[in-house]
Amino acid sequence: MTDALPDRDPEETAEWLESLDALIGERGTERAQFIMRSLLQRAGAQSVGVPMVTTTDYVNTIPADQEPVFPGDEEIERRYRAWLRWNAAVMVHRSQRPDIGVGGHISTYAGAATLYEVGFNHFFRGKDHAGGGDQVFFQGHASPGMYARAFLEGRLSEEDLDGFRQEKSKEGHALSSYPHPRLMPDFWEFPTVSMGIGPMNAIYQAQSNRYLHNRGIKDTSDQHVWAFLGDGEMDEPESRGLLQLAANDKLDNLTFVVNCNLQRLDGPVRGNGKIVQELEAFFRGAGWNVIKVLWGREWDELLARDTDHSLVKVMNETLDGDYQTYKAESGGFVREHFFGQTPATKELAAHLSDDEVWNLKRGGHDYHKVYAAYQSAVEFRGKPTVILAHTVKGYGLGTHFEARNSTHQMKKLTLQDLKDFRTHLRLPISDEVLEADPYRPPYYHPGPDAPEIKYLMERRAALGGFLPERRAGHTAVELPGEKTYEVANRGSGKQHAATTMAFVRLLKDLMRDKGIGHRIVPIIPDEARTFGIDAFFPTAKIYNPNGQNYLSVDRDLVLAYKESVSGQIVHAGINEAGSVAAFTAAGTAYATHGEPLIPIYVFYSMFGFQRTGDQFWAAGDQMTRGFIIGATAGRTTLTGEGLQHADGHSPILASTNTAVISYDPAYGYEIGAIVKAGLERMYGPGSTDPNVMYYLTVYNEPILQPKAPDEMDVEGITRGIHKLKTADHNGPRTQLLASGVAVPWALEAAEILAAEWGVAADVWSVTSWTELRRDGLAAEEHAFLHPDEEPRTPYITAKMAGAQGPVIAVTDYMKAVPDQVRQFLPNDFATLGADGFGFSDTRAAARRFFKIDSHSIVVRALQMLAQ
Repeated sequence: MTDALPDRDPEETAEWLESLDALIGERGTERAQFIMRSLLQRAGAQSVGVPMVTTTDYVNTIPADQEPVFPGDEEIERRYRAWLRWNAAVMVHRSQRPDIGVGGHISTYAGAATLYEVGFNHFFRGKDHAGGGDQVFFQGHASPGMYARAFLEGRLSEEDLDGFRQEKSKEGHALSSYPHPRLMPDFWEFPTVSMGIGPMNAIYQAQSNRYLHNRGIKDTSDQHVWAFLGDGEMDEPESRGLLQLAANDKLDNLTFVVNCNLQRLDGPVRGNGKIVQELEAFFRGAGWNVIKVLWGREWDELLARDTDHSLVKVMNETLDGDYQTYKAESGGFVREHFFGQTPATKELAAHLSDDEVWNLKRGGHDYHKVYAAYQSAVEFRGKPTVILAHTVKGYGLGTHFEARNSTHQMKKLTLQDLKDFRTHLRLPISDEVLEADPYRPPYYHPGPDAPEIKYLMERRAALGGFLPERRAGHTAVELPGEKTYEVANRGSGKQHAATTMAFVRLLKDLMRDKGIGHRIVPIIPDEARTFGIDAFFPTAKIYNPNGQNYLSVDRDLVLAYKESVSGQIVHAGINEAGSVAAFTAAGTAYATHGEPLIPIYVFYSMFGFQRTGDQFWAAGDQMTRGFIIGATAGRTTLTGEGLQHADGHSPILASTNTAVISYDPAYGYEIGAIVKAGLERMYGPGSTDPNVMYYLTVYNEPILQPKAPDEMDVEGITRGIHKLKTADHNGPRTQLLASGVAVPWALEAAEILAAEWGVAADVWSVTSWTELRRDGLAAEEHAFLHPDEEPRTPYITAKMAGAQGPVIAVTDYMKAVPDQVRQFLPNDFATLGADGFGFSDTRAAARRFFKIDSHSIVVRALQMLAQ
């Protein structure tokens, strides 16, 4: 901070520094902090150029004299932490024996055990806590440690531990590799192993907690969100990209704990730099409270004697690659290469033996230091907190594992590793037992009556029960009656309306419904006016925990932009990733909080599954329920936007996600039937598979919306196909299958075929090619598995039984979309689709180019009939 300025009066400078030292010596660091902040504030007011402090020295943020007293019995906690570390490592080791070989990760939990255990013993509150319980996002690769704890708690058996990563062969006693709520729906609550998605979802989980509270749905004021992350994971753009939301919303109910073991999966995170300092600057600049936990209590005495700050200087200048190397060597090596950098630091450590030098711990392994950081984090107000905890990957596993570049890929221990680890942890397991079967070393549990187990169970009881735990029970949802869907069924009369507008009208009535309206959560990126949702601004209002403290420029307009603490609309800005994170948090509130929310995320269809597909996978894993609305859908409907907005493939991408039920409706009444069925499936009585997301593509092209037929084929609409028009004259016959915006083209083509060619064309609206395919594949598999039973006929095959002539299938999507059903129809089959890149032009020109317009349908039908 001073290198760039001359010191014109060193004597005066020394006096000021001596004064500060005296203040710290007499009044402590807390008083010194206040004085320093006051001086900086006054300096700024006097226009004294003071540099912004984005990083601090490479020492603990909380001075030793400000640490709270550790409230637990550290000796007891250390004893069962040793058992946890042993069982976690042995579980992975046993799953890697030659006849199994399913892999696993040993080193992450070994280095992070203290970070978790301080939380489990003193901070993480279970669902039976009076405040409602915390939400904890566990680091994916640390899952063996959570299983090991559940084993000591009596929630898992040895047979369960031996089912690690064997979910079918050990069904009933199987553990998923990582936190997967869908695979272990009573255990895991949040999926986290897709790097970067966990941090985003944790931020929006904290926001969703506040949303529930501010809207009066549930008191979440005493619930905290914890996210455990890796320093390598923080390289993901998603890990850092939404930090500003947490700061802007003042989410002091959120704490990130970054396990800074300085290692990626292959090598150092910043071998030539300092990842902790980088992250400190980044988080501090984003508006977060930053706490560094770098050095264990053994360093306190050395730092107190470091009067000329030589040790701090060495700490500041030592590179991460060197810190990693030190923990892979020995105490003598550390003495020579770390303390030996200056005469002062060498003298500082002269009284320590090599073993004592080696036992100078990193802060993330010290109960006192971690407890102080957690306590400070939960007490801090006005900002989210990040804790940067310095640890060693593979801590305690021996020289083959500790801090090695290859440690992440190492799955098993040698016999000597097991013996050394056993001795290090002081476990009563003999050499003979380990030698008897090195592939199956025993788990360790002293029995439920051991004082350590009683202590562990008492701590969890005091904090509200076990974690992780997921509960799916929730407040009952009062579903809307038929009146709510009238607007969808009545059509648009003489007015033209796009299906986007038809959906928005339905959404308006859903939000007005007395039973379910308050549970609807409209989620939009910065395109509400494109979709017509700006009509909701004045009444539903946009959620902002800070309210609206400015004079709105459009305050006099009917559709003025209005923000409110109790607003219903989640407006994420130009931020699809944040929108999906908000969707996930709202769509899992039924389990996380026992209070269902129904998120309805409306977005440019091109920016959905193409852009945020991995997040929808995580949402499916977390068993999110809600509606995903791909607006401005299709490859040719956005006439001027061009390639990056021309969506011709979202239904195919969505079809790869088993949790997504996708539809491409043509009319408002189809949308009404689909939404009604979706709500009943998600929250209706007797639903057997409620954990789904409904994806509807809607268009911006105005058409005359017909009213619902008197005998509306609701089953056909919801299962994927219904007949719109039966040709009423004789002649060569063909079947026109279309979806979405292509349905009017098919109807026009049928008229041309009849009037000009004497061809009888039946027209079908295919609301879901994907659901028809899934049904067909299920019928084929049932026949494969039950050869003695009468084969079940796929729905589309039965629906079109007797339909004569060739099939022409057309959509505004690539040909692969309608091709999904080709194998289930005996008819000759031709596909028209918009394959290739989009471009800017008129709709008519684009459709003629792709050969999907009504005249192209006519030509293809005639060709097929001629053949």
